[in-house]
Amino acid sequence: MYLNCHSYFSLRYGTISPEKLLAISAEYGFKTMALTDINNTSACLDFVRLSEKYKIKPVLGVDFRNGAEQKFILLARSNKGFYNINNYLSTFLHDASLVIPDCAPQLDDTFVIYPYKQDGSFNLKKHEFLGVKPQDLNKLKFSKQKKDVSKLVVLQSVSFENKKGFNTHRLLRAIDNNTLLSKLSKNEEGLETDVMLSANKLYDVYREFPELIKNTKAILSRCSINFDFSKSTPNNQKSYTKSEELDYKLLERLAYSGLAYRYQNPDDVIFNRIKKELSIIKEKQFVSYFLMNWKILKYARSKNYYYVGRGSGANSIVAYLLRITDVDPVELDLYFERFINLYRKNPPDFDIDFSWTDRDDITQFIFKTFKNTSLLAVYNTFKFKASVRELGKVFGLPKSEIDMLSKGRYNIEALDKLSKLVLVYSEYIQGFPNYLGIHASGIIISEKPIHYYTATFFPPKGFATTHFDMVVAEDIGLYKFDILSQRGLGKIKDTVDIVKYNHPEKEPIDIHDIKGFKTDENIKHILRHAQAIGCFYVESPAMRMLLKKLQVDNYLGLVAASSIIRPGVAKSGMMREYILRYRDPERCKQAHPVLLSIMPETYGVMVYQEDVIKVAHYFGGLTLAEADKLRRGMSGKFRSRDEFLSVKNLFFSNCRQKGEPEHLIEEIWKQIESFAGYAFAKGHSASYAVESYQSLFLKAYFPLEYMVATINNFGGFYSTELYVHEARMHGGIIEAPCVNTSFSETIIIGKHIYLGFMFLHGLEVKTIKKLLLDREEHGAFKSLDNCVERLSISVEQIAILIKINAFRFTGVNKRELLWEAHLKISKTVVQEHVINLFETKRIDYKTPELPSSALEDAFDALELLGFTLCNPFGLLEQTAVQPLRALQLPKFKNRNISIEGYLVTTKNTVTSSGKYMHFGTFLDYDGHFIDTVHFPPVASRYPFRGKGIYTITGKVIEEFDCITIEVVTMEKLAIIQDPRYSDPPPKFITNTNRRIG
Repeated sequence: MYLNCHSYFSLRYGTISPEKLLAISAEYGFKTMALTDINNTSACLDFVRLSEKYKIKPVLGVDFRNGAEQKFILLARSNKGFYNINNYLSTFLHDASLVIPDCAPQLDDTFVIYPYKQDGSFNLKKHEFLGVKPQDLNKLKFSKQKKDVSKLVVLQSVSFENKKGFNTHRLLRAIDNNTLLSKLSKNEEGLETDVMLSANKLYDVYREFPELIKNTKAILSRCSINFDFSKSTPNNQKSYTKSEELDYKLLERLAYSGLAYRYQNPDDVIFNRIKKELSIIKEKQFVSYFLMNWKILKYARSKNYYYVGRGSGANSIVAYLLRITDVDPVELDLYFERFINLYRKNPPDFDIDFSWTDRDDITQFIFKTFKNTSLLAVYNTFKFKASVRELGKVFGLPKSEIDMLSKGRYNIEALDKLSKLVLVYSEYIQGFPNYLGIHASGIIISEKPIHYYTATFFPPKGFATTHFDMVVAEDIGLYKFDILSQRGLGKIKDTVDIVKYNHPEKEPIDIHDIKGFKTDENIKHILRHAQAIGCFYVESPAMRMLLKKLQVDNYLGLVAASSIIRPGVAKSGMMREYILRYRDPERCKQAHPVLLSIMPETYGVMVYQEDVIKVAHYFGGLTLAEADKLRRGMSGKFRSRDEFLSVKNLFFSNCRQKGEPEHLIEEIWKQIESFAGYAFAKGHSASYAVESYQSLFLKAYFPLEYMVATINNFGGFYSTELYVHEARMHGGIIEAPCVNTSFSETIIIGKHIYLGFMFLHGLEVKTIKKLLLDREEHGAFKSLDNCVERLSISVEQIAILIKINAFRFTGVNKRELLWEAHLKISKTVVQEHVINLFETKRIDYKTPELPSSALEDAFDALELLGFTLCNPFGLLEQTAVQPLRALQLPKFKNRNISIEGYLVTTKNTVTSSGKYMHFGTFLDYDGHFIDTVHFPPVASRYPFRGKGIYTITGKVIEEFDCITIEVVTMEKLAIIQDPRYSDPPPKFITNTNRRIG
């Protein structure tokens, strides 16, 4: 009976979830219902999937509107009609300049419902109708159309559930229109009566025109939509070669031809593994998926793009042979069933990482190569704090009060009515979809046109994007291609290029020689001593300390470390147990014999997703199908933990039947449960470890070049400052930008590292381009005058270059250069420089002697780069007084000490009691790391007060050869007054101009 129902995917308009709409309809006894969200199809497939649960026949359509003004509703009579509607809607969503017209186009297999107009100006076609709202009934009584109601239908819109829903709707409309609620136009609102009425009430409203009810039922009865949610058959592009038979032959040929590249002497284990995998891939109809990934990565290699195939796809030897991954599943004993098995209904996916500089080109290639391609959407929802701010503005609250509410600094009893309403409705709309975004990596390639399933919009990224998210895509059997980007690969690629120009005499680097890297003694040394700053996944303070505790120096150890650092293992207490068993093999005897037999490699400790599945299967007696449910529940990707919880009772009952002690069952289940949302597949960790080894090799043999690449790729875990410091610790000579030597990116010449222009705050991109282009065409700049004459840039831009000492080659003091620049550069609009036959000599003003100091250089660098190029300890108001250094701390175990440290980074965490505590990372006077722990009482009493140098007092603790300080007190030390604004200038503390950058 309802032709015009809106869910909250009628963004910033509707206020009911799709499932709630179905629940209300079922409660009122309706058997058919049409979902027609405003210019949106996000909820359509979920609506169809859920309709079976509520025993309601679903009808799909779209309410076409310009803003809030309804033009017409299109209903799909069939899947073909839905495809046509999606096609039509997408034309407007791809081009914002288009306006929805008054009249709908002729689309096959659709019905059109126009809002009722008394003048009867419509010349309605066979499939077109007028929708009469309850408020239109009085007009209808006095209209000519009363005599022929065959084209009239019921149009009781449904946008909210009740009065609160209507109030929420008005707030959403005010947010959408960026206006105060009191100024919201009625034209921008729906009607308070746009709610679902029971059948009896609806019939009573239209009792004088029963034909309208009959017509509405007739339309709904002629509509039928059907989608298959069984996932029994994938809906991705079915064949790569246009023939599934040829696809399989190609996959088989590629797999066996890849043997020579991967294995010197393949044995029966490898051949049997290939045969088994090919058989399952064929049976599960995933052949084309492998081939399309192969095609994408073949293109990537042709462009010399570096990539890493990771995730559970690394469990496949076929993927290894096709060079989709670089992980040998035989070497690591990775079982293929974790990736694809006969019990698994949901499709698998490969995660492919590219450099952030290459990913857009790969995406472009995919769209050009495969016909039915689209990016996946994500639903960006209203978050509580952001909603407080939005609603605070809607209610007209002052900024100070909005700030107070959003930060939670209030006494609820003391708040006025409006502030309380802000909080109530912010909580109510929390989780409502706000706008559609783009999934970080997901791309779908469908057998059918994308518009068969959804309309698409065209975000700034420039690629068509679905209205639904990855969960809905999987529900309908569309498994995604994950094309991700990360800066780690950019660092590796750039380092290889930098080594080429800085060491032209050296042989080209084979960055894919992973087997050689695994046995390299220099890499082992770096790992054992945790000297991996800048290296992918192994540089964070937590990972640095873990590597020290484990003294890892081999590939398998690094694979395990990559996984046990995850919150699931740490939370369960098994990270500590793993370390204890790693260091003392005798302790393994305390492990349960079954667990130790299942996981001998990890000493009976669950580390990977596979371990959890094995324990559930062998210890908990779950079938592989049930274990796969457990795996899905752990992944954290899905709607709820229902699948995860559904196997809990079965696990407990099976263990009890076997006679396992209750405390042991509870303990093991607790460990399993702690993995939810955090577990890593072993293949995923192995893939990460491959990239780690590549970066470790470069750090071991080309540390300066690697740091330059790290800086140019905007770092990793740390800020640019620390990577500059790390380069200096490896003998690099750090140079400020120079107009005659530097480029936009940082470069290295020998051991001299020239920071790039792009790191200068305030220096415009157009200035950098102009400078570099002119230097390339006309050679080096001879003086400030020569630069000003050639570039014609503003005094503000030239001042940045002068302040950073980019004209130091002139030998002129930079204060004098600044004086000259302000005298010689016009404050009027700068015009482009025109090359003259003869150079006009500028007036040479006599400038006074204006000495500058190293301290001024330090503060200029701090302003323009965000960090100094000297030792920051030299900026202290008082000379550093603590003689202790980080390397001396092991001599002071279990003793209280004081040491001075320059803050690098902090990590905040919450204890089990809900209190905040911190971990700190500092550099000492010589540039070595100090690690600190700040328990809640200290954390609250001595908070971090931003960047700077602190005196840290606390107890030196050693655990597994890892030194930390349990902080008791902490004081931030004062630095000197900025000499650029002080008179007389302070003195620079001598003998401190060493390592820290």
